[in-house]
Amino acid sequence: MSGKSLFTVILAGFIVLVASKSVYIVKETERAVKLQFGEIVEPDIKPGWHVKIPFVNTIRKFDGRVLTLDGRPQAFLTIEKKRLIVDAFIKWKINSVETYYTATSGDEFRAADLLSTRVENELRNQFGARTLNEVVSGEREQVMTDAIKRLNQVAESELGIRIVDVRVKRVELPPEVSNSVYERMRTEREREARELRSRGFELAEGIRADADRQKTVIVAEAYREAEGLRGEGDAQAAAIYADAYSRDSEFYSFTRSLRAYTESFGNGGDVMLLKPDSEFFRYLSNSKGDQ
Repeated sequence: MSGKSLFTVILAGFIVLVASKSVYIVKETERAVKLQFGEIVEPDIKPGWHVKIPFVNTIRKFDGRVLTLDGRPQAFLTIEKKRLIVDAFIKWKINSVETYYTATSGDEFRAADLLSTRVENELRNQFGARTLNEVVSGEREQVMTDAIKRLNQVAESELGIRIVDVRVKRVELPPEVSNSVYERMRTEREREARELRSRGFELAEGIRADADRQKTVIVAEAYREAEGLRGEGDAQAAAIYADAYSRDSEFYSFTRSLRAYTESFGNGGDVMLLKPDSEFFRYLSNSKGDQ
């Protein structure tokens, strides 16, 4: 290969190298800045194909999506000076690339550390201005809203970061306090249970007494009604017997005597001592019952 051909190959290779170093791509999910000898010359490069001066310009790219920072559990005091262990997470994204790069040098871990410190301070302020009941249930949503608003005022100006959301995953009492709180809760529940049982027993006694009273009234009314029916039956039976006797008194006397004989001599072991001319044997000696 001649010297001219070699020069051509080297020149072509240099051109290709320069061209490859001159073109770069910024994705839709990225944010980027252009540096010239370490100084920012283009603070927010839009997604797409771009050209730079090789070996002069440097491109720094950062993740432009919403990122999650899972904070460390921290101990906060409420307005009542009660200590709580709070575990929270933060959703954030880059808002101003220039400010973000200036504050963090583009280091995501440094950004997360700076943001975590500010979030902890803000949550400490929010919890310190409220009672235990408010931060646990009553004003929990308001705590998050206020925290996001105040954090964005600081994070956007100092770090170039916008806070998308702050959420508390868990709020717990310290271990040394939890046992006494649970014991107090258990005692309170046992007291309520005793009160409910006492009311139940009292109510049951009232229902039982009312049932006994109703039973007595029902039995008395039933007995009164039964006695009335029995009296009416006896009266009707007496009237029937009287009517039958008035129609044929002799036949009535005869059938009554036969019933008496049957009942008296039904058991073979019975012994009766009577005079032969006794009224009892009236129909045995004479079918007409004459003496």
